[in-house]
Amino acid sequence: MIDKRVDSLEAALAGLDSGMRLMISGFGGAGFPTALVRALEASAIGDIQLISNTLRIIQDHAPGLFAPGRIRDVVCSSARSRGSETSDFEKRLLSGDLPIELVPQGTFAERLRAGGAGIPAFYTPTGVGTKLTEGKEVRNFDGRDYVMERGITADFALLRGHRADRWGNVIFEGTQANFGPAMAAAAKLTVVEVERIEEEPLVPASVHIPGILVQRIIQAPELRQ
Repeated sequence: MIDKRVDSLEAALAGLDSGMRLMISGFGGAGFPTALVRALEASAIGDIQLISNTLRIIQDHAPGLFAPGRIRDVVCSSARSRGSETSDFEKRLLSGDLPIELVPQGTFAERLRAGGAGIPAFYTPTGVGTKLTEGKEVRNFDGRDYVMERGITADFALLRGHRADRWGNVIFEGTQANFGPAMAAAAKLTVVEVERIEEEPLVPASVHIPGILVQRIIQAPELRQ
């Protein structure tokens, strides 16, 4: 019988080891897996290659992940903190201790989609001629320059959903979906925390991530996003 439910955060993160590539979903607070990320912060896992749309929400909920030795490098679309105080990740960025690849958000989304679809690279006009694409291959198609961007894949993905069933099918609520479906397809192992797990199968037409792309689900109702 297929049952992808786990009953502890430790079990949810089992197999996530130091040095791995990790995706974390979220756009602002929507779809951010607070419980899983806090459990990651409390663990001894380090040397993480992080892929996430923004660093600010991680800073807000799990600042310890930006201590030296925890996150090795970052691929993201936004690296700004809120307010005037310099955040932990900004201090590391300014000191040169945290390598970062800043990617336009549309390109970031497409790189995730490409990774999940098995597409190693694609060409886009976004960012051509700017510092964001320095050192990347540029080709001309029909008189216009395009930069080559690589698809993104990862060892693990941590996501936040609204509801799931024991088969791992997931439903999001509103903008909670954001990068979740693309990350689930692009990761070798996907863990989703949800507000509620249904005993009966979800209606197929309502499912946003099919269970074939999800390996573990955990209920975390008190941390709904």
